[in-house]
Amino acid sequence: MFGKKGSGGSAAAGGSNQVAKAPVVEAPEPAAPAPEAPIVPTTDAPEAAAPKAEKPKVEAPSIQTPEDKKSKNRDESYYDTKSQVFSALIETIDLSQLAKLDADSAREEIRDIVNDIIAIKNYAMSISEQEELLEDICNDVLGYGPLEPLLARDDIADIMINGPDAAYIEVNGKVEDAGIRFRDGQQLLSICQRIVSQVGRRVDESSPICDARLADGSRVNVIAPPLAIDGTALTIRKFKKDKLTLDQLTSFNSISPEGATLLQIIGRVRCNVVISGGTGSGKTTLLNCLTNYIDKDERVITCEDSAELQLQQPHVVRLETRPPNLEGEGQITMTDLVKNCLRMRPERIIVGEVRGPEVFDLLQAMNTGHDGSMGTIHSNSPRECLSRMESMIAMGGFQLPQRTVREIICGSVDVIVQAARLRDGSRRITHITEVIGMEGDVIITQDLMLFDITGEDANGKFIGKHRSTGVGRPHMWDRARYYAEDQRLASALDAMEVIDG
Repeated sequence: MFGKKGSGGSAAAGGSNQVAKAPVVEAPEPAAPAPEAPIVPTTDAPEAAAPKAEKPKVEAPSIQTPEDKKSKNRDESYYDTKSQVFSALIETIDLSQLAKLDADSAREEIRDIVNDIIAIKNYAMSISEQEELLEDICNDVLGYGPLEPLLARDDIADIMINGPDAAYIEVNGKVEDAGIRFRDGQQLLSICQRIVSQVGRRVDESSPICDARLADGSRVNVIAPPLAIDGTALTIRKFKKDKLTLDQLTSFNSISPEGATLLQIIGRVRCNVVISGGTGSGKTTLLNCLTNYIDKDERVITCEDSAELQLQQPHVVRLETRPPNLEGEGQITMTDLVKNCLRMRPERIIVGEVRGPEVFDLLQAMNTGHDGSMGTIHSNSPRECLSRMESMIAMGGFQLPQRTVREIICGSVDVIVQAARLRDGSRRITHITEVIGMEGDVIITQDLMLFDITGEDANGKFIGKHRSTGVGRPHMWDRARYYAEDQRLASALDAMEVIDG
């Protein structure tokens, strides 16, 4: 039934000895885009139908014990077996017919054939090992191989692959070993190519850097050899399937209830907002939360390098940049998108991440009737955020006096919200700051709310509180009164003062 693989397998003496003497399986593997799959030290991990088995899958490799060494030895035998089964599968299955099936049917077809191969070749393995093998091979053929169990987990914020033998994940703000591996660098690169090809991007030796996204909106960055010396580096920023809200951020102590009310009002009264923060501080999550308070009848246009915003409004147009083609032509930059969306009758423009000269176009949009526009910027404080905007405008080659640039910034940005990831892994909103005007050549700001760290508990978690700075009448007061939010604004500020007192 399986041609040469079937006859060769039955001629061998069965069991593990047969697995160890199978060098012939290496030849067909390059034909498969992702021949390897995750294996972890626990035998219960592959049970896909049992969600409780997924957590130990990642935690086990972080503790080195004698049992782990045995697991690794077993893994080598497992990988050898899997290579032979996969090779026989590729010789047997008709990939063109498989492509016509839906995902569930294709998975069932593969499982049936793999079960037949295991029976004919007489491999010695337990039911759990066989189920693990079935799941891994299905992931190789139909999914992203070893990445599949990590992508299925909703508690992982980042997946970081540093070559075929080093994989890490971030859980609860802390980085730990992922407990997966790839067969070699070629398999890892094949999976990366499969990911980026779905959004019309490519990654190879001639174009080794690529930004892309997964179907669920997760952001993907790939940098391949020769730029990545130790093998392809893949970074995936995952987003929770259930979109976070300000209420949930409050329950996580990222913001106080009064601070959350203040942010709701800021989003509701069409303040121009810049969300500032370092890498992994939660800027995109916070931006998604703020957009929940945009009126449903407003036309929102988003511009992103890699589409990851998850807006819930019905009237949203999503735009994404495009890299140059093989000839170096056809590139569409963020500046091009921002300029074009001004002609699309937007009521709000949201720029996913401002990295360069497009900040000037965003500021122009904010200052020309598109109130309530938002964007994110990498910076460590509200004051540094203003300086970075000046620097990015200068990067665009605009020959403007410094005072003029600062006047444009001051006239465009109403509020800066600062997010931070602290040493204990927690993410907090540390500043809500208004931009109120110019005094000479200096931009004047005032903080409405700050986060103070008051100590550290026995588990190393920071203890702190969000406090009011005592500003009773913020600069946005007239805008809040126009939208009938002045009483709620006053109540939130008073409540913060009571807590502070």
